[in-house]
Amino acid sequence: MRRREFIRLLGGAATAWPIVARAQPAMPVIGFLSSLAHTDLGLVIPGFHEGLNGAGFVEGRNIAIEYRWAEGDYRRLPALAGDLVNRKVTVIAAISGTPSALAAKAATATIPIVFAIGGDPVAPGLVASLNRPGGNVTGASFYTSPVVTKRLDLARELVPEGSMIATLINPTNPPSVEESKSLQAAAAALGQRLLILQANTLEQVEDAFTTIKQQQVRALIVSSDPFFFSERVKLVVLMARDALPTIFADREQAEAGGLMSYGASRSDAYRQAGNYVGRIVKGENPAELPVILATKFHLLVNLKTARSLTIDLPPTLLARADEVIE
Repeated sequence: MRRREFIRLLGGAATAWPIVARAQPAMPVIGFLSSLAHTDLGLVIPGFHEGLNGAGFVEGRNIAIEYRWAEGDYRRLPALAGDLVNRKVTVIAAISGTPSALAAKAATATIPIVFAIGGDPVAPGLVASLNRPGGNVTGASFYTSPVVTKRLDLARELVPEGSMIATLINPTNPPSVEESKSLQAAAAALGQRLLILQANTLEQVEDAFTTIKQQQVRALIVSSDPFFFSERVKLVVLMARDALPTIFADREQAEAGGLMSYGASRSDAYRQAGNYVGRIVKGENPAELPVILATKFHLLVNLKTARSLTIDLPPTLLARADEVIE
């Protein structure tokens, strides 16, 4: 008798369990689309998670994240974005680069998109305006174009007057191309000789440094770009090999051994994007969330690298640095 009661109890539990499971609320799923390499996760995710946490979400507890990394190959982004749309994610976080944001926007007009980019979001059509984005896209920008001329000024302080300066851009990234135009205009106004070099593969980067040597370039400005960010160690190695003073956009590049960097904080933009993602999951409308622009820019000088390259940095430049790596 007890055995039959036990079997009936098991049968009842097997029937009841799926009903309980179906009653559980579905966990929101965030699609994370990045132009960077997955090896950059440690530099990207902490800030993004901090923003999510501030909005009340913790990955694995009350929100899930599907990660997609383009590994610096922007041609992969449309397929990766399409995959996230097919998975019917709640929000797409298009992180690190205008190409990822454009790919997400092309893939869906209904799923909310939050970007963290280094360029103007209005010019490529990501948003209608900064204050009233409209549509399904908003985000944060560590806007680089206004500081491009500052990087040129820094480069000019490092070389004798009349020297050739080069800039390395990624022709597949719209903000990188815009940086080169801004630099050309600034250089022309100053009478500064400027060489524009293009690269979006490591082989092309090697070719660019060969040209730099042939043209007797005395300083290099590397544009703000996800590919150059991911390949920062390779760039630093080439810079050291040729003893070439190089100005980067991101502090992580200077921390990796670059001579100096000047720009806004990527991690802060990731944090702000994470917060916007959380707010949208809670029900806010991306069309009504203004684009957040960087207001603080940071000059980081790696004095250790300067010494290894036997580069004498002007005392006035060191005095203006916000941070010096000894």
